[in-house]
Amino acid sequence: MTRVDYADLARTIAAFTEGETDDVALMATVACEVHHSDERFNWTGFYRVVAPELLKIGPYQGGHGCLQITFSRGVCGAAARTGEVQLVPDVDAFPGHIACASSTRSELVLPVLNGAGEVIAVFDLDSDLPDAFTPEDADALTEILKAVFGRL
Repeated sequence: MTRVDYADLARTIAAFTEGETDDVALMATVACEVHHSDERFNWTGFYRVVAPELLKIGPYQGGHGCLQITFSRGVCGAAARTGEVQLVPDVDAFPGHIACASSTRSELVLPVLNGAGEVIAVFDLDSDLPDAFTPEDADALTEILKAVFGRL
């Protein structure tokens, strides 16, 4: 199984996004690069904050995602509401999990902050494998997101 090389991934994303300020273009690039970096990632994408307490689907890779999610529901909603990383080894054990894809077994959702520290989106990674994500994944992806979106 191919495992991501986060140092290489960070360099690649930095090169592709240098000078870009459009958040949708940045999200599309990050989703694509992260999705194809590791076989564990079967759905990789962004849910954008579009109104108070509301996320809508943004750029992603994989099958269809939910079109909208309120901050009060699911793993993505929890990440947006709390501003904290949600590392979920078993989605069936997460209260209020939204099953956008019935094959999803584990999930990692990271808040995406702009330069002012405001949550502008969440970055959602799903896996068909149970317990697929690690704290190291969360830390490395948090740093990549900070480097890309922290300048907006």
